[in-house]
This record gives sequence, structure tokens and C-alpha cells, in this order.
Amino acid sequence: MTKLAHSMIRVLNEAASVAFYQDAFGLKVVDRLDFDGFTLVYMALPSSSFELELTINKDQDTPYDLGDGYGHLAIIVDDLEQSRNTVTQAGAAPRDIVDFRPGGERVARFFFVADPDGYQVEVIEKGGRFQ
Repeated sequence: MTKLAHSMIRVLNEAASVAFYQDAFGLKVVDRLDFDGFTLVYMALPSSSFELELTINKDQDTPYDLGDGYGHLAIIVDDLEQSRNTVTQAGAAPRDIVDFRPGGERVARFFFVADPDGYQVEVIEKGGRFQ
């Protein structure tokens, strides 16, 4: 059997990143491994075994250059408007909701928001292929 385990991003400020993912999306810290040069924080939703791994390099004191290769992390929610309100209350600035209907039929309804390090998170309303 094969399954996805986690996705890793490098973050500058552990507390700010943990608070963002916890307050905006309900992820909880499920493990924290501290080493001499770096710390790994694993976060997950109670409903999923997939984890987000935050890597904090202790010698990093400037924001990471995200480059042009990173796309985004996607999260599916039941109530898009409520999630957008929650993200706003968590101190983030979500973009407008997009009702994506390229051929007239809805493909997805979503918004994007940046985390404290600038990583983009796509928040998708549950439905269609996004269950």
C-alpha cells in the first residue's frame, strides 16, 4: 500500500506559523522534533493522517525566497464563507472567493490566502471532485 504522508515547508517563525495553521484551519501539532540545527513540527487535522511538516532552520534569520517553483497547499472545507471569516479573524488577508466555471459548469469554488511566510493556501469548498 502507498499513501501520501506529509508535505514540508520551511518557515521562519515557528510560533507564527503554528498559530496560523491552527487558528485558520484547525490543524493541531501532532509531533515536534527538536535537533541542534533545526526543528520539525508536524501538524494535522483530526480527520486526516496527512501531515504538514514545518521545518524551522535555527540559523535562518531572513525570510525564505519561495522562488517560482512552489504552487500551493490545498484544503477542502464544508463552508467556504465561514472558513474565509475564520482566516480573516486569524489575522490573514484572504483573497476574493472565485466561482470557477470555465465551461459554464462549476469546477470549484475557492479562495487563496498566504501564510506568514508567503506560502499560498487554496481553500476549496467541498463538492464535485473535491470531497
